[in-house]
Amino acid sequence: MTFLPITTYESLDATARAASDRQLELHGGRITNMKATLLSHVPSFDAYMQWYTLRDALVPFIGERAVSLFSYAISDENDCLVCSVFFRKILIDNGEDPDHPNVTEAEQLLIDFGRAIARTPSAIEPEFYARLESTFNPQLRVLLVAFAGQMVATNLFVTVGKVPLDEVLYDYRKPGDERTGGD
Repeated sequence: MTFLPITTYESLDATARAASDRQLELHGGRITNMKATLLSHVPSFDAYMQWYTLRDALVPFIGERAVSLFSYAISDENDCLVCSVFFRKILIDNGEDPDHPNVTEAEQLLIDFGRAIARTPSAIEPEFYARLESTFNPQLRVLLVAFAGQMVATNLFVTVGKVPLDEVLYDYRKPGDERTGGD
């Protein structure tokens, strides 16, 4: 059972419908269970949709693949079913093995950084920070941390809100994982 209500398009007021339509127009895709949940409060929806703004700013620096690997690492380490499976789908649909990706040194650094952010953000070692500083310029580091914060916030919203996994994602779960979320 979900903790937060999942709206339907028909139940939305005019402002929420406009926000939904704008999201689809700008980013395509579909209104997921998470987005349908957020649409019950448009300011919250708008705040969380800033994830796309940060992603779009990050892609020119590290590429879409690295953004997906970084997002997956954060979400998987947070054990966020919905978000981790969402990024598994992106990676798998692009021919990647999310459990054993063939990555560059910079991509592995992002994966390790994402996992460290989700696991123990206050215990990241100075040596690791030095590796980040030698790889990414200051502006990009700001963007990476801001994006990671948005990803962690999304993980928290979905997990605490008990938002169920969208059925279109079921086949992308890790082998043996039968969870559907929302329980």
